[in-house]
Amino acid sequence: MPMNGYYYLPLTPGYFAILVVIYVIVGVLLISTLRYAYESLGVGSGTALLLLFGSLVGSYFNIPVAQLPPEHLMSEQVRDFFGMLYVVPRVQSYPGTTIAVNVGGAVIPTLMSLYLLVSRRLWVRGLIATAIVALVLHWTAQPVRGVGIAVPIFVPAVVTAAVAVVLAWDQAAPLAYIAGSLGTLIGADLSNIGRVRGLGAPVASIGGAGTFDGIFLTGILAVLLACLFHPSRRMAAYH
Repeated sequence: MPMNGYYYLPLTPGYFAILVVIYVIVGVLLISTLRYAYESLGVGSGTALLLLFGSLVGSYFNIPVAQLPPEHLMSEQVRDFFGMLYVVPRVQSYPGTTIAVNVGGAVIPTLMSLYLLVSRRLWVRGLIATAIVALVLHWTAQPVRGVGIAVPIFVPAVVTAAVAVVLAWDQAAPLAYIAGSLGTLIGADLSNIGRVRGLGAPVASIGGAGTFDGIFLTGILAVLLACLFHPSRRMAAYH
């Protein structure tokens, strides 16, 4: 596979543009009424926007870590899963599926989650919340030919927000980010890595196509949903 086979958008340009629009909308909200939502993560609004921007840009890059035995691969196609259109990258030969790690959907969220675990001392609740989200995502994840493992786009954010609010009213936002990111990566991608072989996917990207959209929206929706369930904290932003 040529090196550019590791560099591609996980979604079609139109669907990726929707994530960019959501990013812009959240940026406007952070500057105005919902700035406290991301500051409750323990980072400033500027850092939060940089984090999200890094995830968007980083989604284009995949770091290869392993190669499965040769098989016939799909190439230059678009696959539909729960209304989302995922890109199958172009290949010029037929090696085995490359297992890769997506920078924007795996590396950045994992580093941020570890930072929050240490800085907020959420080891126990973080472990419990991540395990619950991972279990649910493992059940809902499905193999998609040409893509790898995929989950319905809104499931990670909705499940994560509910779990975070129940386990930690006082730290729902950072717990939501941790559980949503790590839970999706572990439950959807890592625990299903054995199901990738035979799907004809040129690249099976951990945190990439199939799960990136859910992880990215978790970084936005799970935090905002968690804060909406705690109105007293939202009101505190105005004092």
